[in-house]
Amino acid sequence: MSIEFVGMIFPRQWSETHGQRTAGFDLPFIRHHARAHEQAGFDRVLIASGPGSADSLQIAAYAASQTERLGFMIAHRPGLTAPTVAARAFATLDHTTGGGRLRLHAITGITAEPQEGDFLADKTERYKRADEYLEIVRRLWTEEQPFDFDGQYFKIQGAFSPVKPVQQPHIPISFGGSSDIAYQIAVKHADLYALWGEPLSGVAEQIAKLRTAASTQGKPAPRVSLSVRLILGATEDLAWQRAEQILAQIKANPQFAEGSPWRNRTKGTGSERLLAAAAAGDRHDRALWMPTASAVGAYGDTTALVGTPETVAEALLDYVDLGVTTFLNRGYDPLYDTVDYGRWIIPAVREEARRRALQRAS
Repeated sequence: MSIEFVGMIFPRQWSETHGQRTAGFDLPFIRHHARAHEQAGFDRVLIASGPGSADSLQIAAYAASQTERLGFMIAHRPGLTAPTVAARAFATLDHTTGGGRLRLHAITGITAEPQEGDFLADKTERYKRADEYLEIVRRLWTEEQPFDFDGQYFKIQGAFSPVKPVQQPHIPISFGGSSDIAYQIAVKHADLYALWGEPLSGVAEQIAKLRTAASTQGKPAPRVSLSVRLILGATEDLAWQRAEQILAQIKANPQFAEGSPWRNRTKGTGSERLLAAAAAGDRHDRALWMPTASAVGAYGDTTALVGTPETVAEALLDYVDLGVTTFLNRGYDPLYDTVDYGRWIIPAVREEARRRALQRAS
């Protein structure tokens, strides 16, 4: 299987080095950035979702109209929309984007979102709600007769969607999280499990937990995605100089200042794991660098691999050796980094991974 690469697009050009994130739109940038991903060889792009963001389905629809083959990994929080409504919306977009270019990326969220009408504060309950939600969505995509659902969080009579996805048996689902219950939900519904860029030992630990959960339920383990930033330089010295410049820019961004609401947000298990690794040292393994995560409170995919393209490609392949099949990589200079990843990273990693797979099979 070829290594899958996922990028990320926002409604306007933004990264942690580009000032505070706003809800503004830049349609020409969306168009250019989506096309840059397509030309660079990315398989798909992640589109974030949240109360401070534009609607992810609508952004995907526009970006799809500007591209030909690029896929879309659409972040979607179970529970904020009725599962029947969401199932029809995703199935419809699976058709109108040109046929089978979607992935639903389920995010349970670190906390409740009362501004969105969500007051379910207990994390375990949110995971259980996501379990019911994804079961309903999958059944709506696959079943040909109306059904009733009587769960703890959803009660539906005569649920049915006449609109089925292009992709069969249904639109692929990815899932993320670092809590024990997350692995259990993922193996029931997802074909891809998303992790953040931890040291190799931490990633190996989480993959082992995922496989154990799958074995316990008698199901195949989902493939594994790793989200990590890439900071490239023509030489090791230049790469590290650029990394330090990026860190200085992040620290100068008011959005991530000490005491800011963003830094003081509730931390999930994944964020706590990143911060614990950062406390153990700035650098890990071949090229993993933690200060970019510490500087923003480890809110997401905020660790980085730093070095020449050769070093970074080898570092990614270290994760492939653990069982990672997908990489989500976005840059601090979004457009130009997308181009560089397509030039230096994607073909090198895919070719070496293919060579190693053939060697193991021989």
